[in-house]
Amino acid sequence: QVQLVESGGGSVQSGGSLRLSCVVSGYTYSWLFMGWFRQDPGEEREGVAAIDSDGIIKYADSVKGRFTISQDNSKNTLYLQMNSLKPEDTAMYYCAADPRTPRWLVLSRAGYTYWGQGTQVTVSS
Repeated sequence: QVQLVESGGGSVQSGGSLRLSCVVSGYTYSWLFMGWFRQDPGEEREGVAAIDSDGIIKYADSVKGRFTISQDNSKNTLYLQMNSLKPEDTAMYYCAADPRTPRWLVLSRAGYTYWGQGTQVTVSS
């Protein structure tokens, strides 16, 4: 059973930075497609960044140039470095994983089977 545990959320002012982490257990990490998603109450869960098993990275247009996804296979950990944060980045952030995500679904909720519990990010103006 794949388990994902996120951490690193918090409250920051506009322009600030946060780094989210997601520790994966129960599967060979390097075989997984991994993604970061976010969701506001009443809104759809939005893909933010993803990295596939070949290391190919994709970002949502709204975060390009500000967010960086990375991973440390030796620690089974996925990261999301978030810089120049804006109030509109406020959301619950989720880590997602799947061994067989089609590349056209790497930023789609439909592409992932396993999800973490989420970590809240709040950006004040």
